[in-house]
Amino acid sequence: MVGVILSSCADELDLQPLDSFSSETFWTSESNALLALTGVYRGNIRQNGVSAAPTDWWSYAGLIFLDMATDNAYDRRGDNAPFTRLSNGQMNANNVNLLSQYWQRSYQKTARSNYFLENVDQTPAAAEVLERMKAEARFIRAVQYFYMSQHFGSIPLVTNTLTIDEANTLSRDPKDEVVQFVIDEFSTIVDALPLASSLPSGEFGRATQQAALAYLGRAQLGDQRFSDAAITYKKIIDMGDHSIDPDYESLFNGTNETSSEIVFSVIFIADLASNGILQHAYPAVRGGWHIVNPLGSLVESFEFDDGTPFSFEDPRYNPDNPQENRDPRLDYTVLVNGEDFGGTAYVTHPDSVNSIDQLTTTRQATRTGFGIKKFMLESFAGNLRNSGIDLPLIRYAEVLLSYLEAKLEAGDAIDQSLLDATINQVRGRASVNMPPITETNPSVLRPILRRERRNELALEGIRYWDLIRWRTAHEVLQGNFYGDAFPNAVNLRQDSNEADPYNRWFVTKKAFREDADYQWPIPQSEININPGLAN
Repeated sequence: MVGVILSSCADELDLQPLDSFSSETFWTSESNALLALTGVYRGNIRQNGVSAAPTDWWSYAGLIFLDMATDNAYDRRGDNAPFTRLSNGQMNANNVNLLSQYWQRSYQKTARSNYFLENVDQTPAAAEVLERMKAEARFIRAVQYFYMSQHFGSIPLVTNTLTIDEANTLSRDPKDEVVQFVIDEFSTIVDALPLASSLPSGEFGRATQQAALAYLGRAQLGDQRFSDAAITYKKIIDMGDHSIDPDYESLFNGTNETSSEIVFSVIFIADLASNGILQHAYPAVRGGWHIVNPLGSLVESFEFDDGTPFSFEDPRYNPDNPQENRDPRLDYTVLVNGEDFGGTAYVTHPDSVNSIDQLTTTRQATRTGFGIKKFMLESFAGNLRNSGIDLPLIRYAEVLLSYLEAKLEAGDAIDQSLLDATINQVRGRASVNMPPITETNPSVLRPILRRERRNELALEGIRYWDLIRWRTAHEVLQGNFYGDAFPNAVNLRQDSNEADPYNRWFVTKKAFREDADYQWPIPQSEININPGLAN
């Protein structure tokens, strides 16, 4: 988002789409061009309200909710919820509405980008100003094609404004060509964007060189160009503008939004351009709808605080307080039964019939016994639909972990100095202070790194893409998934075919299909309009 003009101008653009303005009268000032650019950034992100649909890849429903299709979280709406269907063997071109929403919103955003690029040169502004704005529009367009190519594969690649007839007769371009376009775009526009260190505070949220390079790195990782990705991420590191923030929790609750760790984020402003994440994710006891429910699989992924893997048999495990003796990021990420949340007790035990947050299959409350704490501000006292908390899209922690992954998968030598410059920087932040990693054997380091990435980036909308590009989703997203453990509970939900030895609440089954689910189908509603998309 363009923070300096988002709050005053964003709603105007919804009333009049870019192509409804007369080019002769609109492109007459730099301020008008910035207004148009704001509309390109903003896309279809819902402001001043709630939305459970992915109105944009950068909306909280399009970003955070995607973790509910993984082993990280469960959708409170149940097994037939759209995000659940992405990984439980039910996805097809007809029955997952969110596929149409991602598809349509992405092409609406690329259309805005194309229109902007075709008209902005009419603006009487300095050449360098115009070049920067065009680079930003190209950045936004390339981001859309990055997400679309990663999930839908071969798609129409459109770089100019189309008539309705032209739009409805498009054919799909090969995924390789779309990915190459994305890589070329990010590579080309970098020099026209400012460094993060030179970005005025009033422009925080606009694309920088580091943001473009970070998305370039993602595209290269997704295409398994590991040596190229390593070079790209090293450029960000060598620029020296970003660093690991000592305070992990503050990066997500709105109290540290301009941290040097934030490479790129979506900007929200209470009362002017807010979002409804708190309404959707807060616990019921605080008036929330509790739609995001961390799974036991995520909680169990966090190590003990000495760096050893979690085990239910370990004497340090406390079923009444699973955060005890654990990686501090678990406490910053997941809300557990009996925990104080902003001065209110969060009680999810399935026998706690007097608690509004009792774990059942019927209440508008938790379905796993856990709640989300990341992105939640416990002291918030206003309208839950009026949150001004930003959503980080890329953090420097991801850059460091991705750099190490790229080096590892490229077959480069891994030594302690590289570990200390990457994964141990992330684990060693003051508020986390987990023991350093010393393993340099690639085959042993790989699962360590992947677990670190999962825990560090939990519920930030990264996990689904990671499982897809690692080609492990069909192994990971299989079988029974559980919530919290409740020894001696009377109302414990169990799978009739498989008793759980740890007395965990049975949540759901997943059945990700290796032959069908790695690539999303083109929505049937789109094929009905344009049969050429079926080929």
